[in-house]
Amino acid sequence: MVSSIRSLRPSTFRPFGAALALLSALVSGLVAQDAGWSPALSMEYRAIQGTALSPDADRVAFVVREALMEGSQSEYLSHIWMADVDGGAAQQFTRGEDSATNPAFTPDGDWLLFSTGRSGSNQIWAIPVAGGEAVQVTDASEGVGTWALSPDGRHIVFSMRNPESEAWAAAKEEKRDVIVADTNFRFSHLHVVPFEPGRTAPPEARRLTAGDYTVTGFDWSPDGRFVAFSHQPDPRINTARLAGDVSVVAVDGEGGDEGHPVREVVTGAGVEGQPQVSPDGQWIAFRSTGDQPEPVGLGDVYVVPFEGGDPTRLALTHDRSPSIVGWSGDGAYVLVSETMGTTRHLQAVPADGSPARLVTSGNGVIGGLSLSPDAESMSFTWQTPDEPWDVFVAEVEIGEQPVAQLDLDGQSIDDAPWSPRRVTDFHVAIDRPEMGRTELLTWRSQDGAFEIEGLLTYPVGYREGDRVPLVLNVHGGPAGAFVQSFTGGAGIYMVQTFAQEGYAVLRPNPRGSTGYGKEFRYANVRDWGFGDMDDLMAGVDEVIEMGVGDPDRLLLMGWSYGGYMTSFAVTRTDRFKAASMGAGLPNLVSMVTTTDIQEYLAAHLDSEFWDDYEAYERHSAMYRIANVTTPTQVIHGENDLRVPFTQGQEFYRGLQRLGVDTEMLILPRTPHGPREPKLLMEMTPRILAWFEKYLPQARMTTDVERGEAR
Repeated sequence: MVSSIRSLRPSTFRPFGAALALLSALVSGLVAQDAGWSPALSMEYRAIQGTALSPDADRVAFVVREALMEGSQSEYLSHIWMADVDGGAAQQFTRGEDSATNPAFTPDGDWLLFSTGRSGSNQIWAIPVAGGEAVQVTDASEGVGTWALSPDGRHIVFSMRNPESEAWAAAKEEKRDVIVADTNFRFSHLHVVPFEPGRTAPPEARRLTAGDYTVTGFDWSPDGRFVAFSHQPDPRINTARLAGDVSVVAVDGEGGDEGHPVREVVTGAGVEGQPQVSPDGQWIAFRSTGDQPEPVGLGDVYVVPFEGGDPTRLALTHDRSPSIVGWSGDGAYVLVSETMGTTRHLQAVPADGSPARLVTSGNGVIGGLSLSPDAESMSFTWQTPDEPWDVFVAEVEIGEQPVAQLDLDGQSIDDAPWSPRRVTDFHVAIDRPEMGRTELLTWRSQDGAFEIEGLLTYPVGYREGDRVPLVLNVHGGPAGAFVQSFTGGAGIYMVQTFAQEGYAVLRPNPRGSTGYGKEFRYANVRDWGFGDMDDLMAGVDEVIEMGVGDPDRLLLMGWSYGGYMTSFAVTRTDRFKAASMGAGLPNLVSMVTTTDIQEYLAAHLDSEFWDDYEAYERHSAMYRIANVTTPTQVIHGENDLRVPFTQGQEFYRGLQRLGVDTEMLILPRTPHGPREPKLLMEMTPRILAWFEKYLPQARMTTDVERGEAR
């Protein structure tokens, strides 16, 4: 039986009742119905993707993304909204046909800076908070990458890719532009520009760094005289898993094409990044893999004297995969966000080396964090399975108990030792039909080595005792994780639409997932498709034993690593009536030589393929494809470089030649996952249509009003 079942209560952040309403419009591929969840409804929930807290902590700016799908449009548009912390409706602050993102207040609170491409390339603009016209602040020839305002508000440092050389521009013009792979990189480097919003034209920027490396992150010193930055030898994503250092550059001086003198602070065999300078300017906090690269995934918080010296590793965080947010105002803690089981929270890592402490808690997911200049207040987004993301503020209060002593997953927000305040109720006007409820389950792995967690979403109006079709949804990564995010939102797999159509959806976190520490994350190294699949199937069996899942109506789907697991699972079992493989990688031999993250894959196989063909073949579905009898749908983006298109094509063609029922959906213009809202909306209906072809009997759905089978 299930060892633990915990109902995920709606957060008490939301004092407003969820609205029940009817919705008649569904996208093509779904049978029309009178009410309930659909991809069209899920797309109405606009994502809140980041916040910025004003210096006096009285206002919050935040980014809202919406889908534009009128006529031939199929794109996303983001704009900045503003809300008073103490009440009042949120107001849209930027407008236009070009997105505006990355809001930041000046230290006096008079101006809001943001990024936009309204001038033809991504540049920094500023607008008076009191109202008025926006002015362009930068005119970077290649567009601005990431950027940060100096503590005194007088300068902006930003990253920019190097311009193309004149020789290369001429070669392109004359059609002689032969590309030599892995050469002639366009590095990203730091530039600084004065912030002078009264100017009629943007001032000229000065170059700070130059050389054969690319900048990956940076932070100002408190006095505004220096910038600490992390860098790696080239801009390839694979290189980021192998190398990275931290250096410091002075802002004063003329610079020029050669940049300013750079002082190395942290070098060595490990991978360093995310530098943050302490409030007193004496220390730099950074994330590091230690004395060697860790391509599977690992990072700890270190500090080093600003002037250089021996780095010190601080206490380990819950998952050993933290994202550094900043320092506490007194410099006693480094604040980090991290996945913790099926939640995501803020932790405080003491600079004195003592154990990490929890700052936020409760069943839900924190995101979009922004600290006030004194780090005493913060703004953030919060969501739960039943509640969409909204904006909140809270004081930064560091608890006394070490993280390791807390029951993180069982703790309700009602019992949390912090007091978040709601700033927005952004989706109050959107109809909220009855939802399929979500529970957190735990079960033992088949080998008894681990306790596995998973999120089970029931069909809408589920009646206890009914057995229903069960969809096993496998996440990507493999070091991904299913967390307690809003189940009504848009995605490749729209959970509430499946629930509306009478399906239960199980989303497990098997061994290899993030959120459970290094041992758990590394437990599927050289074991892809076996121990992790057994964890998944143990979860399926638990839901069947609960009396919820119908053993004769099991279905399987997943994207990326979830697609890998889908392909591999149908070679090991015929229990699933149908499967849908999204961006899967069934052939690890061809995958490791064509993907842009080859180091990540080789690390999980713990060998190079020429040294151990047997391992690569053993864990590849293509070498076991003769076992497949399950009808399997294949979905792939035509421009995918992470999992190249030919991976999906291999499996599809193999199934065709075997005579196994299959179809291949090719997403045009698409990299590793849909980027266009209309294509995204096509996914769930087409997967549902594929599943329903192979269910052994009429599917039982549930009447929302009467709770009776129909």
